[in-house]
Formats: sequence, structure tokens, C-alpha cells
Amino acid sequence: MNVRTLLLVGAMALAGMVGASTAQSPQDAEKKTMELGNFSVSLAVKDIKASMAFYQKLDFKQVGGKLEQNWVVLQNGTARIGLFQGMFDKNILTFNPGWTKDKETMTDFQDVRELQRTLKARGLTMAPEADVTTTGPAYFQVSDPDGNTLLFDQHVPSPKR
Repeated sequence: MNVRTLLLVGAMALAGMVGASTAQSPQDAEKKTMELGNFSVSLAVKDIKASMAFYQKLDFKQVGGKLEQNWVVLQNGTARIGLFQGMFDKNILTFNPGWTKDKETMTDFQDVRELQRTLKARGLTMAPEADVTTTGPAYFQVSDPDGNTLLFDQHVPSPKR
């Protein structure tokens, strides 16, 4: 099978799984979907200039960061990628509660401590954890079964609810 065929088969299988999982129990219907915030991928790169040049060929534009500090944020439409040289070992999936895709502060959103409480109740372990006694910027991390890091990084004060 070629790659295109594999992708098509995978997409059809995923569509079938989504359709099959739409039936909800009364308990599931009561659960509120978490609002994780703006999403980006943070890539640990070896040569930030080479990586930036590569992504610019895909029409990504720099929207943040400082190349001289070995980190930049690139965007193409709603796709956002952070390039980080020498700052961490592995790629990270990053969620920013309280931010839109344009880094605008939202007035109503799920605070990072609320997300942490929900995930803990679902049996996940954080390392490190957000300080639940604070109301300002905070973060926590979880790892998926394959060791991928998910960073929940809130840069804005808690919403006033």
C-alpha cells in the first residue's frame, strides 16, 4: 500500500470511530467539554535558522519570539509552531488557556487550575503542578502514554467568574 492509500484508509477508519462514538450516556452528556485554549506545537530544534528557513518555505511567518535568544513563534493561518533551540529535549504540545490564536486575552475561559483539577479527577498525574492557591499566570504538564509532553501554560490572570 502506498502512503496515500494508508492515509485514506486511516481517515475512513477515524470517521467510522467518530460516528460510532456519538452515542452518549446520560453521565457523559452532563460532562462539560474542557476548553484547553490556544494550541501550538513547540519543537526542539537543532539549528533554529535552518528550521525557520524550512518553515518559511511553507509560508509560516514569524509572529513572536527572538531569533537571537534561540526561540521564535511562526504562524500560517491557525497553525502555530514554536521553534526552540537548546531549551528542552523533546517536542511539546502546548495549550494556552485564556488566549485566542492571536494572543488576545479572553474574558471568559477555563482557568489552568480548573483544567488541572478536572484532569486529576480523571486519574492523570501532573509534573509539575500549577499552584492552586494563585489566580495569575500558571502552568502544569502531563505526559501521554508515549511520553509526549502536554504543557498547559496560562499567561493571563484567571477569569473573573
